[in-house]
Amino acid sequence: MQILSIQSSVAYGHVGNSAAVFPLQRLGHEVWPVITVHFSNHTGYGAWRGPLLAPADVADVIAGIEDRGVLGQADAVLSGYQGDPAVGAVVLDAVAKVKAANPDAVYCCDPVMGDVGRGMFVRPGIPEFMRDTVVPAADVVTPNHFELDFLAGTETRTVAEVLAAVDVVRDRGPRQVLVTSVLHDEVPEGSLEVVAVSDEGAWAVTTPLLPIAPNGCGDVTAALYLAHLTTTGSPEAALVRTTSTVFAILEATIAAGTREIQLVAAQDAIADPPARFEARRLR
Repeated sequence: MQILSIQSSVAYGHVGNSAAVFPLQRLGHEVWPVITVHFSNHTGYGAWRGPLLAPADVADVIAGIEDRGVLGQADAVLSGYQGDPAVGAVVLDAVAKVKAANPDAVYCCDPVMGDVGRGMFVRPGIPEFMRDTVVPAADVVTPNHFELDFLAGTETRTVAEVLAAVDVVRDRGPRQVLVTSVLHDEVPEGSLEVVAVSDEGAWAVTTPLLPIAPNGCGDVTAALYLAHLTTTGSPEAALVRTTSTVFAILEATIAAGTREIQLVAAQDAIADPPARFEARRLR
């Protein structure tokens, strides 16, 4: 599979393309990384250096790829954090061009906006832009529980409510939805769930809640789910493989005692996902 991945990049650590590219390559896929920023480190440190690329520069890189006549060879487009609607417009333009050249290509969007306990951490106007413009153009979306509630305009506390919220999002366009960090009234204490929904059904995987929440896990999750969903054709299998790998990465990160996720140390679990969890069918 060949993937056009339009995301941020950092020199130190793993977020954006710096989190997505290596796992995709370790799974045997070709990745065309287009960067939207090039920072020294992720912004969670509170200080960073490096340039924010102008939307015209990002578009120019994509135009150069188009000049090679290869956009039709792309099987998927992947995007994450979009800090400016102008960059989002560039992403959507790239998606349109790829799909015009290859109607079978899919667009996977990680609608990064906020999280429980932090609220929205993107610029004003970005959440509405993601909800009203970007998400409806996607085939696959990977929100966390907080972002799902915003996209659906509701607050979910039960499995049934989570599934109803997913259906609201799916009715707007994306047929495949993966919801991460799901905490509802029926999740056992000390656990969380990841839920996958498609036309074929809905599944959940329950994992232990680890005492760590490093940056970049959502970027890895979106990349892995896109890869496994595309290669297996099974949301259930993609859910199990993705959650098992991400859990192994988090375990390696805890063992190393580092702030940055340990992608390299956990690369065997990326290339060959352990049979760690089982999915249960929700409907």
